Amino acid sequence: MKVLLGTTNPSKVKRFSNLLKGCDIEFITLKDIEITDESKEDGATPEENAISKAKFYGQYYDTVICNDSGLYFEELALDDTRQPGLNIRTPMNMKRLSDDEMIEYYSKLISKLGGKVSAYYLDGIAVYNKGKIFSFMDPEVAQKTGVFYMIDAASPKRFEGWPLDSLSINKETGVYFVDSRVIESKENTIKGQYEKSIVDF
Repeated sequence: MKVLLGTTNPSKVKRFSNLLKGCDIEFITLKDIEITDESKEDGATPEENAISKAKFYGQYYDTVICNDSGLYFEELALDDTRQPGLNIRTPMNMKRLSDDEMIEYYSKLISKLGGKVSAYYLDGIAVYNKGKIFSFMDPEVAQKTGVFYMIDAASPKRFEGWPLDSLSINKETGVYFVDSRVIESKENTIKGQYEKSIVDF
């Protein structure tokens, strides 16, 4: 079955392909069908943004999966203006940052916070299927099972589209996400019951 993945990010394509391996799904992307229009992302949560994307890209394809993420530092209050939240690429109302600019910005912020922070992602996922929208987000489980460290010294390696993996390390092993023999990356911070819940959804 062909499914449109509402993204141009190659790392997200890899992530969902790995999550749904064996499910007889062939992903196509916005680039594949030459969609250049973008949906608004003005929701209050990753789930709300994912729903907006799924509705928007449902204009172009019968079955669509969309994802949005927020990044949170445990050392900052949720209402702290420095908290990345949903504005990972546009922190503090800045212009949209490139991959390299993100690494520079966040390494400086983490340095000011002591050189290391505990971080977690909240993922919102929405599916458009022939006019109907279904969505998923489980913040409680994500916070319990998906915490990792971010540090102020970046690995020279990069994952295109996910530059912060160059600042992120496994909490147990201390290995950079980009340096692990087994690709750690963001998808591997989703473990156990949370990963099962996403796949089942």
